Amino acid sequence: MSHLVQARLVNDPFSDPGLYLDFRYARRALLFDLGDVAALSARELMRVSDVFVSHAHMDHFAGFDRLLRVCLHRPQPLRLVGPEGFIARVANRLHAYTWNLLGSHSPDFRIQVEEFVDGHLARGAAFRSREQFATRPMPPSEFGPGRVLAEEAFRIEAAELDHGIPSLAFALTEPVRVNVWQGALERLGLAPGPWLGAAKQAARRGLPPETPVPVGEDRTLPLGDLGAEVFRIGPGQKVAYITDTADTPENAARILTLAAGADELFIEAVFLEADRAAGTRTRHLTAARAGTLARAAGARRAVPFHHSARYIDRPDALADEFRAAFAGETGSVADIGRQTGPGEK
Repeated sequence: MSHLVQARLVNDPFSDPGLYLDFRYARRALLFDLGDVAALSARELMRVSDVFVSHAHMDHFAGFDRLLRVCLHRPQPLRLVGPEGFIARVANRLHAYTWNLLGSHSPDFRIQVEEFVDGHLARGAAFRSREQFATRPMPPSEFGPGRVLAEEAFRIEAAELDHGIPSLAFALTEPVRVNVWQGALERLGLAPGPWLGAAKQAARRGLPPETPVPVGEDRTLPLGDLGAEVFRIGPGQKVAYITDTADTPENAARILTLAAGADELFIEAVFLEADRAAGTRTRHLTAARAGTLARAAGARRAVPFHHSARYIDRPDALADEFRAAFAGETGSVADIGRQTGPGEK
């Protein structure tokens, strides 16, 4: 079955972190983190509706200006979610520029910013180009505990990790996947159209089989018939993104909960296990620990990234150590809650 989104790292593993999630059947994309986004075309950036930022270190937030520059005159709003203090940081970036050419005649480009604090969206603010991006407080969205977005087809959950500061991890989950079998449409004499979206929505909601579904002019079919003939329904896709986290039992528990059963897990692997002291000092994972956590989470596919530049001359070292741990060839999966000591090497 085809996936709801195609997820790919924005940059190579030694460059700024970021994950681009492109919706296969919609002109839309999401971003997890907002570092250097020069590798994304203007067309790709224009598709971005929501950005989920782990924290405001430069390599996770420096791409804000390029995204703003590309989207400035589009009518669709842009939503950003980050940790505590994120609204003020976005405001500072916006107010660093002069906006005297914007006014009532300008496209009303809007930026909505929300902060995820203590397991929920706690604060919100809006910035409008026609108001030269003045800060306007607003109530945060209400998607439920742990969620930063919830729509009919998917939800996005977040977890706060300790990186010396709060650093957010994210997971996109599609509860139910509904694919269309093209051959069945042709056999039933049905033409693709907007009705398919409504029918798939009804299937995801689990409406009764006898529910009538308009499939064309003056024609309806029971939802159950479409489910049996046209739809292929199965478990949804899950994509998790973990970066900038100290190796602590508390972080490990939150990572395993958020990433459990992920189809794709993108997880930082910054240092080799031999350099664990550097990871402890900077609050990052080693490749071995990242691989062990990915294995313990039951990820079907795991992709390491956010490699330290100290290994640039041996680019495969971190990936090799990660793969060995993910395959269970080194270390112990049971050792997922270990506490590192400040001088451990």
